[in-house]
Amino acid sequence: MGSLKNGQNVNFSAPRPFGKRLKSDLKETFFPDDPFRQFRDERGAMHRAKKGFQYFIPILDWLPKYNLNMFKYDLLAGITITSLAIPQGISYAKLGVLPPIIGLYSSFVPPLIYAVFGSSKHLAVGTVAACSLLIAETIGGVASPEEEPTLYLHLVFTATFVTGIMQAVLGFLRLGILVDFLSHSTILGFMGGTAVIICLQQLKGIFGLTHFTSKTDVYSVLHAVFSLRKEWKWESAVVGVIFLLFLQFTRYLRNRNPKLFWVSAMAPMVTVIIGCLFAYFIKGSQHGILTVGHLSKGINPISIHFLNFDSKYLSAVVQTGLITGLVALAEGIAIGRSFAIMKNEQIDGNKEMIAFGLMNIVGSFTSCYLTTGPFSKTAVNFNAGCRTAMSNVVMAIFMALTLIFLAPVFSYTPLVALSAIIMSAMLGLIKYEEMYHLLKVDKFDFCICMAAFLGVAFLSMDVGIMLSVGLALLRALLYMARPATCKLGKIPNSSLYRDVEQYPNATRTHGIIVLQLGSPIYYANSNYIRERIFRWVRDEQGDSKDGCVEHVLLELSGVTSIDMTGIETLIEIRRSLQANGIQMGIVNPRIVVMEKMIASEFTKTIGKENIYLSVDEGVERCRDLVPKLKQTETSPGSSNVRTMEQQV
Repeated sequence: MGSLKNGQNVNFSAPRPFGKRLKSDLKETFFPDDPFRQFRDERGAMHRAKKGFQYFIPILDWLPKYNLNMFKYDLLAGITITSLAIPQGISYAKLGVLPPIIGLYSSFVPPLIYAVFGSSKHLAVGTVAACSLLIAETIGGVASPEEEPTLYLHLVFTATFVTGIMQAVLGFLRLGILVDFLSHSTILGFMGGTAVIICLQQLKGIFGLTHFTSKTDVYSVLHAVFSLRKEWKWESAVVGVIFLLFLQFTRYLRNRNPKLFWVSAMAPMVTVIIGCLFAYFIKGSQHGILTVGHLSKGINPISIHFLNFDSKYLSAVVQTGLITGLVALAEGIAIGRSFAIMKNEQIDGNKEMIAFGLMNIVGSFTSCYLTTGPFSKTAVNFNAGCRTAMSNVVMAIFMALTLIFLAPVFSYTPLVALSAIIMSAMLGLIKYEEMYHLLKVDKFDFCICMAAFLGVAFLSMDVGIMLSVGLALLRALLYMARPATCKLGKIPNSSLYRDVEQYPNATRTHGIIVLQLGSPIYYANSNYIRERIFRWVRDEQGDSKDGCVEHVLLELSGVTSIDMTGIETLIEIRRSLQANGIQMGIVNPRIVVMEKMIASEFTKTIGKENIYLSVDEGVERCRDLVPKLKQTETSPGSSNVRTMEQQV
């Protein structure tokens, strides 16, 4: 058995007990962030219980440290996001073909729940456009919001409940890994495609149309717009363009000077107020400017008894709940993390899933529909200087006051104003620069993004996201089935061995091939790894002057696991190489791989003396085993290539 100069040998200790290995695997799978580390140094049951409550209910951790100075910032931030929540709530409810008051309800109860259970200081809770449209598209397929508005509303509450249950279960079981399958490229394309179709759908409000298609794809929407030209109202279009230009100008000011973020944040509210006054004084309905209509006073009524689990609608409800829930989780957690990083902080993704789940469960009981952490509202909350989740509480309080005293005022809000607000918000979600960056950096990522973008825009939202996720999974499977391998050479004047393709000046020892495997070895890629190793050997025999290959060293530090098929593959490779007079050695297998090699007696098959701690040690040992081997470094030459397929 080889050893280093300091006497350190390869560790052939007996495999760890099954229970210990299982515990380690479960910890890495479900608790990679080691959430219970804070309890280790606590003495006494009371202290541990206190820490436990603080961990699962974050408000118990930060509220005792709260002070008046922090509240001043949270108060300002809360008032600012309330001014954005009112027009957004009404607008996105309209997008989901829901009563506008439901959008306001959804900015009252859910923020209170999130303030208790959420781990982000900056996330502002509210409804989002993409999920609103997805709900309308899916639920609208089984219950018409125009012909059966009550049934439609009850099914939306039920879908929100399903979303909450799914999100909370994922959080409690620490299955956030499922959300990771919605990659950044998928979300980017999905949001961009959604923004396109939402903008086109707002042409109904801009032109003051009373009839419109229920489909969401680009072709259907454009066909509906131009086929209903006789219904276009120029007065509505003029007002809509003016509002849209005003909103875009405020966004331009914010981009030019970030300190003017409040101008852009207040612009939707200003648009709504001006629109209400304009529609009231000129009697807008007489000039083709439609308004929201009646909004009743009062806070959220209880809706738990409205949940509908009729088998006729259950599949659509569950589909809506699962898809919107995953999209909302991916968007909300990504947004929360991005703003936390700006402050050098971290958020717990599993806590966020539990918080999102609980606020949607409670929301479904109190006349709310799906909520998460919208980017625009969170950005305003962050820029307004929020210090804790108390800003959500402030927003909820002001929203309650609005519902109790001011709701009827907003009944005069012109639909064209809401359309302009939605279009302005959506134009900011089409990230052209990021898409172009994907094209330059990773073409496959760009294809994944475009699959979501074009699928959502020209087919449907659920088909678009499934196409994109399918492509992403295909790439992941390709990475697993065709893992990276490379040939290593020695960096001059060092003991380091690196990829000869990346470092062309790295030298190779005559007669010895060092190959690095960079992924788990298991049934899906074993055949490829075997064929790839044989090809490396054939290529080396063709390049060397005398066609001589004496040793093959497999560097396994990047192999995190191996199954029985993988071990059998290594045995087959060794047998085939030996038949051609080539010895095989193993370098630096990780503990999990080594344990399986010992348990399967592979170490006895290959011989412990052929397992090395480092590449340098393995190369030196191979030189000692073949005294006649030349000690010079080789340069590429030409010779006859042996046919490995025949030898195998």
